[in-house]
Amino acid sequence: MTVVPFVFQNSKSGKKESFLPKDPSHVTIYSCGPTVYNFAHIGNIRSFLFVDILRRSLLLGGYKLNQSMNITDIDDKIINESIKRKISVEEFTKPWTEAFFKDLETLHVQKLEHYPKATESIDAMVGLVETLRSNGLVYEKDGNLYFSIQKFSRYGELSKIDVSGMKAGVRYDADEYEKDDVRDFVLWKNQKSEEEKCWHTRIGNGRPGWHLECSAMIRKVYGSGVDIHTGGIDLLFPHHENEAAQSIGAYPNEEFVGTWLHCEHLLVDGEKMSKSKGNFYTLRDILEKGYDPNSIRYHLISAHYRSKLNFSLGKLEESKIAMERIQNTIYRVLEVGNLWDLVPKHYDEFHFSALDLQNINLEFMNSLADDLNVPKALASVFELVRIGNQYLDANDSNVDTKYLNEIVQLFYKMNELFAVFQFTKQVQSLEGISEEWILEQIELRKTAKQNKDFSTADRIRKELEEKGILLADTKEGKTTWKKAQ
Repeated sequence: MTVVPFVFQNSKSGKKESFLPKDPSHVTIYSCGPTVYNFAHIGNIRSFLFVDILRRSLLLGGYKLNQSMNITDIDDKIINESIKRKISVEEFTKPWTEAFFKDLETLHVQKLEHYPKATESIDAMVGLVETLRSNGLVYEKDGNLYFSIQKFSRYGELSKIDVSGMKAGVRYDADEYEKDDVRDFVLWKNQKSEEEKCWHTRIGNGRPGWHLECSAMIRKVYGSGVDIHTGGIDLLFPHHENEAAQSIGAYPNEEFVGTWLHCEHLLVDGEKMSKSKGNFYTLRDILEKGYDPNSIRYHLISAHYRSKLNFSLGKLEESKIAMERIQNTIYRVLEVGNLWDLVPKHYDEFHFSALDLQNINLEFMNSLADDLNVPKALASVFELVRIGNQYLDANDSNVDTKYLNEIVQLFYKMNELFAVFQFTKQVQSLEGISEEWILEQIELRKTAKQNKDFSTADRIRKELEEKGILLADTKEGKTTWKKAQ
């Protein structure tokens, strides 16, 4: 299969560049994953879904992937909480790690090839520090080992941070710190108390700094740099800048990252998410309010990854309506064409003979290849909805099954990206309610509408909705029903 040429907005250059992996049959991608000390909030979830969209888009484009996302299971917060609860770091992080993978499963996120854990990569971290030390970039203070920014001339290349006013020897021991504050960062922390998690290594007794972890895990998994590195925009500085400094400082003759991609912030009702404002949500919070995982996924991937996404419960309802519009068309095409038993081919085997479907497919793929432009790809989906409905309206009694088959195949291919649509017949069963009774109500509603008794028609629809039955009116005057999800 010939690969589709992609362009990405490379954070390092600040402009769109052609994506040129070292090997299209072995594209290497590393993504910053969760720090497992609590449930992931929806801002984190958006960044993980961005990684899924990147993966699915490249797979649709014909690339073969070797992808990683790290699990940060050792940092300041984790250590403090484990000490407070008087349990080991491993005991503390295990349920949160399991919760993370459950969230990904709920939102149909594809599994990656590697999920390296920080606690299982200590040897790689020690080796990296030793290499940095041999290159003259490490110094010791109070038992801690620091990276000397002033001895690394390329510091700031990624984030464009200004290091000219930095004072020598000003250090940061914390894993996370304020933006735009440039200081030497800690690589290895000396053990502060007997309660604190500690490794006995060649470079001393202690534990790694957060920034060291990702650089070492990339080296451990791939033995070199990667084609693509992703993360939230909040990680650009200092985390990714420090990652680049460590990796390039240790191996100056190798390219660390070809393309840097950063996902923008998520807002809630137009504001930054915070517990104090009462607009802080985890995935579980939203599911407990009765929202469908598919609607949540659809909403969180619908904006371009480089645009701020304004999340709200109201917009979730809008996403649900948009999804139902697409889904109803899929069901309608399947029903009219009697294609319920269709087994779709794999998406890389599709061939569309109809010119209009060829054009939609091309627009869809071109949208993804243009820096993952999902909103434009969605426009192609709704164009297919329009064409499908228009064709059925005009040819309801004399359809070309081959054409309908191709429409279904194209919807199926699009769903390889969105992963929210269904192609199997729903079981229309409701406890205590017969289909005969439902059809009687639909007929009563039809009669009421013919008599312009719209209040009765609306009442019947509402009563059916309260019983979990959703109605859909077609342009030709028919009414179909389905069980609410």
